[in-house]
Amino acid sequence: MQVALGGTFDPVHDGHRALFERAFELGDVTVGLTSDELAPKTRREDRYVRPFEERRADLEDELAAFAEEHGREYEVRKLEEPTGIATRPRFDALIVSPETVEGGKRINDLRRERGHDPLELVVVDHLRAEDGDIISSTRIVDGEIDEHGNLTPDREGRGRERPR
Repeated sequence: MQVALGGTFDPVHDGHRALFERAFELGDVTVGLTSDELAPKTRREDRYVRPFEERRADLEDELAAFAEEHGREYEVRKLEEPTGIATRPRFDALIVSPETVEGGKRINDLRRERGHDPLELVVVDHLRAEDGDIISSTRIVDGEIDEHGNLTPDREGRGRERPR
C-alpha cells in the first residue's frame, strides 16, 4: 500500500509520531512537508516556522527509525499547495488527524475529478498532554509542553516572532 500524509512538522512531537506509526503499519510512506511559503498559510496561529531544510532534516531522522522498524520505504516531498501530493494517482491511503478530515475529503473530490480512485482516509486521534489538552507544535513552541506532552511551566518558548 502507498500511504501519504502531510504537514509542517515544526517541531515533531508524539502526536506526529502516532501518525507516522499508523502510516508505516499500512505501507510505504510519502510525507508532504509544507514549503516555506505554504507553512504560514496552514497555521491556525501566527508563529515562526523553521526553514524547510531544518524541518526536513528532523523529519527524516524520525521517519528513518519508523521505516527501519516496519521494513518500509519512505520519501519526503515538498508541499507547495494544501492538497499537495495526495491528488496524484499512486496513493492508496491518506493519514489524517481529526481536524484534517475535511481536507482529506477535498483531496478525494479532486481525485474523483481527475479520474482517480478516492483514498482511504485513516483518522488517527490526537494524543493528549498531561493537562488533557492535545499535544500540538504551537503549545511546544509557546513553552507550555514538551514534545511528549509533559507540562513545562518554567520553559521559555520559541515565541511567535522570527528569532533575531
